[in-house]
Amino acid sequence: MTSSIPPARSPRLSIEYCTGCRWLLRAAWMAQELLTTFEKELAEVALQPGSGGVFRVELDGELLWDRKADGGFPDIKLLKQRVRDRVAPQRSLGHSDGAVS
Repeated sequence: MTSSIPPARSPRLSIEYCTGCRWLLRAAWMAQELLTTFEKELAEVALQPGSGGVFRVELDGELLWDRKADGGFPDIKLLKQRVRDRVAPQRSLGHSDGAVS
């Protein structure tokens, strides 16, 4: 019996987080925020356990945030803007469209 796994739908957002650093809750909260905001635009949000202090956010393989390269964790407002700019550029995010401090 062969198990067929359907291809991932697009756009697919993934959040890779460090399990040793206990960043699952942070990753899950960001996933919840993004799914709530982009419920019609995102096909999938995946949480991927990692190690070595990793916290990376990718959309269809495009890096949106890397904790090591970008210096810390993304502000959710900035992350929503980056996702929006790729999946629904014409869409307003309301209060999240203001400048990120």
